[in-house]
This record gives sequence, structure tokens and C-alpha cells, in this order.
Amino acid sequence: MDCWLALLFGNSIELASMLVIFSAFGLMLFLDDYFIYKTVTATSPR
Repeated sequence: MDCWLALLFGNSIELASMLVIFSAFGLMLFLDDYFIYKTVTATSPR
């Protein structure tokens, strides 16, 4: 736990890198869910 607190509140560079990592993970989850949603709700081409 001390390691995470040091990463989050150590300095601004470490905080920015953690924000980038979590933002990228969130964007990846959103795009995965959107792709699954579009695939499931797609109409048949026939």
C-alpha cells in the first residue's frame, strides 16, 4: 500500500503516469464493450 501511495502522491510525474495508465485501461474496456454491443445488436445482412 505504501508503494501505491508513493506512486500517487510522490510527485506530479508519477501521478500523471498513473492517470495515463488508468485512462488507457478505461478506454480499452469501453471500446471492448462497444464492440461487443455492436456485434450482438447487429442485424443480419439477409
